Amino acid sequence: MQHQTTIGKTVTYTGIGLHSGQDVTIRLNPAPIDTGIVFARVDLPGAPQVAAKASNVTSTMRATTLESGNAKVFTVEHLLAAFSAMMVDNCIIEIDSVEPPVADGSSMPFVELIQQAGIIKQDAIRKILAVSAEQTIRHEDKFITILPYNGLRITFTSINSHPLLGVQFGDYEITPETFIKEIAPARTIGFMHEVEALKAQGLALGGSLENAVVYDAENVLTPLRFSDELVRHKILDVIGDLALAGCVRGHIIAVKSGHTLNTALANKILANIIETV
Repeated sequence: MQHQTTIGKTVTYTGIGLHSGQDVTIRLNPAPIDTGIVFARVDLPGAPQVAAKASNVTSTMRATTLESGNAKVFTVEHLLAAFSAMMVDNCIIEIDSVEPPVADGSSMPFVELIQQAGIIKQDAIRKILAVSAEQTIRHEDKFITILPYNGLRITFTSINSHPLLGVQFGDYEITPETFIKEIAPARTIGFMHEVEALKAQGLALGGSLENAVVYDAENVLTPLRFSDELVRHKILDVIGDLALAGCVRGHIIAVKSGHTLNTALANKILANIIETV
């Protein structure tokens, strides 16, 4: 049996939102058992809250958005991936803007924030969600599936037409140690030809060479951390999006999946799970 956990003390991080371009501070706070991961919009009257649950997803355009009443936050997946992979169950995140900091475009700054706070065991059993049969979401040439598996394994194939990207394949057993070494440092990817269109939609207003891996038509403009950084970041996104279902166990296999399919699978898992401890 595994016990629920929370962080050991309050810690803060200040930065800029990737899409909003707004300055933002997040404060991670210890939380009681069965709280889950909850965002509190302290910049709004009454500090309304929204829980990191698949049922609260309202948009998946370029990022995962959560809403409940007046509380709205988006681009939550990098932060949620850190909580999930580091096995932190309960935390209240006070946030004074609509979007967490992008930091360097990866989950690593959030891992380090959690490590700074420490992780403490709580007097309650962790609820582990294990599928009893294959569950799949498909759309055209993209899919994501989960198979019964004793652990969390993610196998992802990314296919991109850029000459420096092409087909990238990643297959990882997700543990805190593997996440820190192989997945958490992988940054979000951007393309110069998309920048103007994104900004016209009010997106990527805070994006830069300091918080994304950027490609032009022929070159990468940012030094890579991994030769296959794209597929590693795709796996990071899967971890963050599936955290919206809870503590999931299974073998996830995906081809060209993104936030829309990931979060749809999270909802499907919740509708077709067995709960174990």
